[in-house]
Amino acid sequence: MDDKLLVALIFLGAIAALVFAVIMAKRVLKFSEGNDLMKKISASIRAGANAYLKRQYKVVAIFFAAMFVILGVMAIFNLLTPYVPFAFITGGFFSALSGFVGMKIATSANARTANACQEGLNRGLRVAFSAGSVMGFTVVGLGLLDIAFWFFLLKFVFQLSPEDITGAMLTFGMGASSMALFARVGGGVFTKAADVGADLVGKVEAGIPEDDPRNPAVIADNVGDNVGDVAGMGADLYESYVGSIVSACALGVAAFHSLEAMALPMLLAAIGVVCSILGTFLVRTKEGASQKQLLGALSRGTNFSAILIAVLALPMVYFTLGASNWTLYFAIFAGLVAGVLIGQSTEYFTSDSYKPTRKLAATSETGTATIIIGGLSVGMLSTLIPIIIISICVLVAYFVSGGAASAANGLYGISLAAVGMLSTLGITLATDAYGPVADNAGGIAQMASLDEKVRERTDALDSLGNTTAATGKGFAIGSAALTALALMASYIDKVHTIDKSALGINHLSITNPAVLIGLFIGACLPFVFAALTMNSVGRAAQSVVIEVRRQFKEIAGLMEGKAEADYASCVDLCTKASLKEMVLPTVVAVVAPLIVGLVLGCSGVVGLLAGATVSGFLLAIFMSNSGGAWDNVKKYIESGVHGGKGSENHKAAVVGDTVGDPFKDTSGPAINILIKLLSMVSIVFASLVVAFSIL
Repeated sequence: MDDKLLVALIFLGAIAALVFAVIMAKRVLKFSEGNDLMKKISASIRAGANAYLKRQYKVVAIFFAAMFVILGVMAIFNLLTPYVPFAFITGGFFSALSGFVGMKIATSANARTANACQEGLNRGLRVAFSAGSVMGFTVVGLGLLDIAFWFFLLKFVFQLSPEDITGAMLTFGMGASSMALFARVGGGVFTKAADVGADLVGKVEAGIPEDDPRNPAVIADNVGDNVGDVAGMGADLYESYVGSIVSACALGVAAFHSLEAMALPMLLAAIGVVCSILGTFLVRTKEGASQKQLLGALSRGTNFSAILIAVLALPMVYFTLGASNWTLYFAIFAGLVAGVLIGQSTEYFTSDSYKPTRKLAATSETGTATIIIGGLSVGMLSTLIPIIIISICVLVAYFVSGGAASAANGLYGISLAAVGMLSTLGITLATDAYGPVADNAGGIAQMASLDEKVRERTDALDSLGNTTAATGKGFAIGSAALTALALMASYIDKVHTIDKSALGINHLSITNPAVLIGLFIGACLPFVFAALTMNSVGRAAQSVVIEVRRQFKEIAGLMEGKAEADYASCVDLCTKASLKEMVLPTVVAVVAPLIVGLVLGCSGVVGLLAGATVSGFLLAIFMSNSGGAWDNVKKYIESGVHGGKGSENHKAAVVGDTVGDPFKDTSGPAINILIKLLSMVSIVFASLVVAFSIL
């Protein structure tokens, strides 16, 4: 394939995604925000989210400036190519921009969704899903734009070889992953501190409804939905998307030493954009739809996109790599199927339409302790099916790609499976990102005292959003496992390029003490990371709880609805706490592979990456699914079963949901970024480790 045609096709894919995002944004903005009170509430949420991101980006800018200097010094001493520092910056910039754009449209769509729900359920779904589509297609559009820009620059301006091109492109993933971790952890701490504070004092202690305007933390809670579940998630999925593509490109060059093998992942992503756009037109529902019917409405779009890319991928492989390599198609197909199956597994364990969540709801009859025990067991049990799915996917992808004859070909196949899984990310992310919009819409409906029917519709959309969010997290974690395996292979290849004797077969043996110690440290890291982030949420939530209690006690007439709460103080508390707490987990992720490498050498780093990938995958699935199940149990009881709202069962479910909040929205989803960032940092600093390691 002609090089210029390749670049043109990638740019066209990026432009198509971004143009579609603009069209969806304009569609959303045409809807009315409703009455003056709804506009005022929405404006408060928007102002809080904007203020938080502005302060977050100032903190992150310091980290990126410091890393740019460090990478620049390494480039001066020929430990890195001169393109790496700039690639690092662009990766972080586009990752942040993805989250920012998604947050802007989400905060503009919340009141519009609530107002649309006054007209009907389908209209509310269309507004929220259109807002989610802006996020989804902005992420894939900017991801492809970043990749196309660097490919064009390195190929046609600097005229580098395919090996040097992929080596430079691979490193901008470190910038994307670093930004994503800041966004996920910071946003996650903010949203869950506000959520926990609002629920524990408002719903459990004071006995007032969720999103009641008397609750001082209610605006902070709604702001948190946007900075954590939208901006954080956008940055997260951006780095997953570009990471899978560039790692596949690097392994393609290593396996085939050709530009065509490098081109295939990028072309697959570009075609996936078109398939995702077509799938969005199938998302619609009817009035009074059940949760299964609403889920079916979203599944129609995602399943259609997956089937379409499955059909188009075969001729793409055939014409790109030739008839002799057509079996690589089955690696892509395996990734697609694995993504769908992991999503269905997550749905089964977290949706109140199925037995696990309904049985968990029944445990509320005997109190808080049993619902906590039951939720932990649901999350632990839910790890089995994804592990089996990923294992089968890896085996299929490896052997259909010629792994029996060439390990390099097999690893390329595994990386293609990861790209296949994320190829329809545009629509998959749209179904995930719509959830926070629906959640905010429910809050606005409550605070603006809209008709009860409106709240029923927003609750139906919100409950569905909990399921799709859990599904999206499972999907992201599954793709992270495959991408981490590909990045590990890229690390080994990078070390071999620097020093062919550095990682021989004996160096990678489990009997090598460096590998064994690295495995232990790597397996421990996700637990340490989860502990840091959980403690961060706990500390931040305590400050919010104290503030909410103070206002209930000191503001005369607040509980009677005669005085207005001081919402700004809770927003400020959450902002300060999250900005402070997000730094240490990110620093740990960056420093750990460097210290291990300098002490234990490259063998220790490989052990670290292997241990972190396995334990991180399991821990992330467990935490995300436990949290998702607890959340939907609360919603299920609020629908009227097991005593309904205000009952002892409901109070037990609220506590379960409170425990699950940092599980599913802070620690769990951030772990999938952690395991990829460890690999990215290892690749970037490989030359430093080879040159200066003790062992």
